[in-house]
Amino acid sequence: MASDAPLNAQVNAQANALAHENILEAASEWLKSGRRVALATVVSTWGSSPRPVGSQLAVDDKGAMIGSVSGGCIEGAVVQEALAAIEDGKPRVLDFGVTHEQAWAVGLACGGKVQVYVERME
Repeated sequence: MASDAPLNAQVNAQANALAHENILEAASEWLKSGRRVALATVVSTWGSSPRPVGSQLAVDDKGAMIGSVSGGCIEGAVVQEALAAIEDGKPRVLDFGVTHEQAWAVGLACGGKVQVYVERME
């Protein structure tokens, strides 16, 4: 019996690429309409991580968002930092992992590490 793993991987890669494109497209539309926007991108992972490197979350100045960097477990903290980046214009790298007390508070107690880059879009 042949494995569907290669086909599933290809389908997942195509879905991730489409989702990534839709997030950037939406963020661009928000900017064109006068909204201020920040983009968060997963830049590295280790161990158990809910989303792969390259996953993105766009946040506008009112807190609206599209995409995901964690499937929910660190989203709240990332949104807060994205709003701060919109205000101060400073990019930042966020680290979440089991070695940080914050990881337990935001739901990464499963043993993973996620690093997220957040920047204001211009």
